[in-house]
Amino acid sequence: MSSDGELIALDRAHVWRPYTSSEDHEQRRLFVVDRAEGPWLIAPDGGRILDASGSWWCNNLGHGHPRLREAIRRQSERLMHCTFAAATHEPAVRLAAELVEVAPAGLTRVFYSDDGSTSVEVALKIAFQYWQQNGRPARKRFLALPGAYHGDTLGAMSVGDVDEFTRVFKPLLFGVERPPQPIDGDWHPVFEHLIERLRHDAEQIAAVVVEPMVQGAAGMRMYPAELLRGLHEATRRADTFLIADEVFTGFGRTGRMWASGHAEITPDLLCTAKGLSGGMLPFAATLATDRVYDGFRGGKTRALMHGHTFYGNPLGASVAREVLAIYREEQVLEAARPKAQQLADRIRGMREIVGVTAPRALGMCAAFEVGKPGYMGTVGWRIAEQALELGAHLRPLGNTVYVVPPLNIGNADLDRLLDIVRESTERVLLSAQ
Repeated sequence: MSSDGELIALDRAHVWRPYTSSEDHEQRRLFVVDRAEGPWLIAPDGGRILDASGSWWCNNLGHGHPRLREAIRRQSERLMHCTFAAATHEPAVRLAAELVEVAPAGLTRVFYSDDGSTSVEVALKIAFQYWQQNGRPARKRFLALPGAYHGDTLGAMSVGDVDEFTRVFKPLLFGVERPPQPIDGDWHPVFEHLIERLRHDAEQIAAVVVEPMVQGAAGMRMYPAELLRGLHEATRRADTFLIADEVFTGFGRTGRMWASGHAEITPDLLCTAKGLSGGMLPFAATLATDRVYDGFRGGKTRALMHGHTFYGNPLGASVAREVLAIYREEQVLEAARPKAQQLADRIRGMREIVGVTAPRALGMCAAFEVGKPGYMGTVGWRIAEQALELGAHLRPLGNTVYVVPPLNIGNADLDRLLDIVRESTERVLLSAQ
């Protein structure tokens, strides 16, 4: 077996790491992962650290759930991939029906892709092409929230608004209108601005794109359900589309199966990935209403002009079906409720530490600030370094420290994780006084 030192040297020599400068890549400490189980990442020597970031927000059921492992094994013995052009197979077909069953009522069609960015890209293309071929070609604009993050493909970046991610690419992106940032956490003017634009410019707007309830990459920013409900009503009056990016918020992360459920709405298009495959395989879907789907009836020129080599991949579809079965049979959402309360209580208790502000939680998602907000803040990273020493892997958003553990994490492991978050925060902030 390779030594940690050899693997890290090869990593630094040949890997181009995500969201990491070349300089950081050469200097930042790396934890070599040999295997994983439940909430734990395990080193070759058996050392264990708690995965507090859900391995980028996707391990809602933890690592290596035995039923998901078995689903992969079972499907791999039958069919691992085949074209979906003029062919079909049971895993993708049955998954579509099962997704429709758990989706907000009225979402009836499923278009598969490979990751969250692409699921959003597909939704944008659907909305744009729909109006182009259904009598309203002036509808070319999109509205979006300030601080939005929808992925790293060009269309998804266009509707995004995390400047650190998009600044260099702005000459390539299409224009999107969005309100100014909320002031002192007040989201009402933000949504009023969107509703006003819908009132006056409806015939120019192809869709409004939102992360329902929680803006992930912007710093786990949360807003009230009634504002989302009011925006949905405004899109109905304007007769345009609402796209809900549930890539992060879906599959119970906020306490409901879909964050849209807090507002009791059905978007016209819903994007899902991450938890869809239990964090095991690249797999995504975009769900649509019958109205949207019917806008593509007719000759070949009216077909949605998008496809993907691994569309409806049987392995991904089989794992996603098993994820849904686990949610049903193990009552994952119900079992997570007391854990969510435990998480909320402990995170809100962090306000006792001088330097911690804005502790907040929704479902199994919690966060707090340790300095001026912003992705380039450094205090959060110092806390992450301390946490790694204590046995937990945090990946802060600058000075936003967040915790998104598995929905089925054990109570003792959750307590241990939160103890580490508190101790590492105290070490950094108290030493600065």
